[in-house]
Amino acid sequence: MHETYPSHRFAVAPMMGCTDRHCRFLHRLMTRRALLYTEMMTASAIVNGDSDRLLAFDRRERPLALQLGGSDPKELGAAARIGVQAGYDEINLNAGCPSSRVKDGCFGAILMTMPERAAECASAMIGAAGGLEVTVKCRIGVDDCDPREMLWNFVRCMNAAGISRIFVHARKAWLTGLNPKANRNVPPLNYDLVFELKRDFPDLEIGINGGIGSLDDAERLLSMGLDGVMLGRAAYQSPADILPYVDSRIFGETGGNDQKSVVLEMLSYIEDHVRDGGKVHQITRHMLGLYRGCRGARLWRQTLSDQAKLSKKGSEAVQEALAYVT
Repeated sequence: MHETYPSHRFAVAPMMGCTDRHCRFLHRLMTRRALLYTEMMTASAIVNGDSDRLLAFDRRERPLALQLGGSDPKELGAAARIGVQAGYDEINLNAGCPSSRVKDGCFGAILMTMPERAAECASAMIGAAGGLEVTVKCRIGVDDCDPREMLWNFVRCMNAAGISRIFVHARKAWLTGLNPKANRNVPPLNYDLVFELKRDFPDLEIGINGGIGSLDDAERLLSMGLDGVMLGRAAYQSPADILPYVDSRIFGETGGNDQKSVVLEMLSYIEDHVRDGGKVHQITRHMLGLYRGCRGARLWRQTLSDQAKLSKKGSEAVQEALAYVT
């Protein structure tokens, strides 16, 4: 009998503009066990806006974590409570987003410079979550800080607040001089620092994110003592190269569906979405990388990017695209 691993052993990272509910449904067809995350949602939008619409998801997406952004403990607590009621499996505090909009709103990576405030936020979320796990995702530091000082202090404050699991993007966030896109790959990776953090906080579950491009990389990092790996762009851009093998290689269970099976299942999902007033391209934009590197991939992408054709033919256009690659 194989060892049973928790879902956070492998996670698909929260990515703005990417991991919406359609993307997550697609990913779930390829892996039953990986932990999926929403895009970051601001606590303010959930508390003051249409939370039913913002938090809507298909129950088949689970296990699913809600990532929140904010710096007001009361507001974050209220948003966490709403997330629990909506049926999420985990609530995550974003302390790593480097965008200027987030910085100006005093949340995201800038929270690492205010660890006591971040701890108040985490404590409020834990108090409101009613036993559902609250986690944190952060960077190794911000701007020209000493990461061993900033990260260690931040983690100590999170631990004292009651956080027991942290995913660390193993790059600094440069809030001055780099835009969000550059922050994803320009600051150098420092995996060794995350290993050191795990050694110094052995009772915390420490996961790693940043620059992990394959399951070989993921397995190697897990074998070195970390508690979880989180893949972002690689899992989004080439999902079929990674996600169908997660269940077997990371969790020791039966693997996920192949590309054609996934596309065939997506057809009914697309038809349901269109009947509800949605647009086909809202879904197919997440499917462009399914056949990356395969024969016919260019025609596949062209067809799924042709909004006029998609609007006219609906799911038939996806079947037409499938003919180019199968």
